[in-house]
Amino acid sequence: MKMITRRLFLTLLAALTTTLSWSKYDKAPTSVNYSRINKQAVREYLQPIRPGYEHHDTYWNTYAFKFIYAPAFDFKKIPGAVKYRYTLVPDTEVKEKISKKAVTIKNPSFAPVSFVADHPNSSLSPIWNKIPAAHVVLTVEGLDKNGKVIGEAGKRKFLRDFGFCGPYNNAVRPYREAAIKAMLCLHHTKEVKNWLDSSVPNMDYSHYTYAAKIISAVIRNESLVARYVPQERKTAIQIAESAANFLISLSQPAGTPMAYFPPTYYKNLIASKRAENQGTAITMDANYAIHAFLDLYDVCGKKKYYEQATNILRTYKKLQRPDGSFPIKIYLHNGQPTNERNAMLHSICVTCQRMLTQYQTTEFEDMKQKAEKWMHDVAIRSFDMTGQFEDVSVNGVRPYENLTNCTAAPYAKYLLGKPHPTQEEIADAKDLLRLSEDQFTYWDHLYNEWGFRRYNTPCVIEQYRYKTPVDNSAANVSGGFLEYYKETGDPLAYAKAKALIDNFTIMQNAKNGFMPTTWDCSFSRTNEVSVWYNCFLSGILRMLEMDALQTTQKK
Repeated sequence: MKMITRRLFLTLLAALTTTLSWSKYDKAPTSVNYSRINKQAVREYLQPIRPGYEHHDTYWNTYAFKFIYAPAFDFKKIPGAVKYRYTLVPDTEVKEKISKKAVTIKNPSFAPVSFVADHPNSSLSPIWNKIPAAHVVLTVEGLDKNGKVIGEAGKRKFLRDFGFCGPYNNAVRPYREAAIKAMLCLHHTKEVKNWLDSSVPNMDYSHYTYAAKIISAVIRNESLVARYVPQERKTAIQIAESAANFLISLSQPAGTPMAYFPPTYYKNLIASKRAENQGTAITMDANYAIHAFLDLYDVCGKKKYYEQATNILRTYKKLQRPDGSFPIKIYLHNGQPTNERNAMLHSICVTCQRMLTQYQTTEFEDMKQKAEKWMHDVAIRSFDMTGQFEDVSVNGVRPYENLTNCTAAPYAKYLLGKPHPTQEEIADAKDLLRLSEDQFTYWDHLYNEWGFRRYNTPCVIEQYRYKTPVDNSAANVSGGFLEYYKETGDPLAYAKAKALIDNFTIMQNAKNGFMPTTWDCSFSRTNEVSVWYNCFLSGILRMLEMDALQTTQKK
């Protein structure tokens, strides 16, 4: 009997459970049995993530360089072969760069491990747990009916990475305390305090050039300070309003094709480096400003900020195509796309859901539903969760060439956070989280010849084109796992989220609350230089979310 497909299984399951109500887990578990969940993790890692042989021959891992879950590769059949032998051996030459110097990785040695399968694209599940975390070389050879090798179907080098194995280091201070320290750290920087006496940003902090993203982060952080630190409320609101009014002044005028849209770029520090950025905006970046204006409205009550957010959303409605999609980048003067690439729509879905849930505004429900349909029919079906960053071009990027957790994990969190996610949405979210863990999360790291691990684990790298652990990425993935726990009660998901969120408190400077953007070891630059306010904010929000779970549990 043929194996039941995943989609058919989900359809049948949904039919059987239509009368059930799915409970939400709104408090942290009282304890975590790590012996049990570590075994659960080992079992789950044997299940390949959307292997091409089950999903219309779509192999999303063409450019992947590491795996936690047993992979399957797009190796082709060899004429005359009746079986295929898979062999894994250690990679004998693995290097990494430390301060521009090549350093050898201490790669574990193990005896060759092999198995025989009927197809050249089978998953490595039969031997996956028989090898240690190591850089490996996989060879797949075609065998004739006598067991003789008649050709090589394929070869890949990759990292068989560490899986989750808790417990990890616990938080070194309460989440709420760490979050307040962090928000005050940002609040007291001279580049933020500058807004008290100036109506323009202090460009000593060059990342202000990403206006929509960074200035919005300032507004949102100051709104948090106003809410959590009463003594600083007046100053925080003054800073937030000054920054918000500046962002509004930069935004497109009413009556223009991109009315009320804030600029992605300011001062040409980035725009001037690439012609494709000049006079353009990343379409989804305006969502940063919408949330900033709404946060400020929530703490100061001034209607103009709510209206600014609403007007940006109305422009979004005009930009949306009939199929629910949006262009990734647009010309500000006419609202036309700069290329044929589509945007990932997690952020607009989150924004519309907030308008409905918090303000009971139904005006944007149709836009949200169309966006969800496009994400389901195109993005999730293809599984091409491509990176879309202001400082990384998408022009010429091939499918799956620059995957990132920054599109996969936030959309998983959105799906799981819906009031009543369907079983298919839960399954899709789980796959997106598995992808985010598999390709970008490091639970541990191999030592190098200098005697240390390059990454401060547990951590999450940002994208294929920037293989660096970033706090925002840790917030993305932990947020997705936390939402999965809230929806399903899965203790492994909670433990994964906790391990990443706890590391925020460990990476934080206990003296001043500073949180570095990157969680790697580098001797050529300091983490302070690379701090991004939006990333800083994401860590604060995730620790506050964890605190809310813990506080509920204590009650």
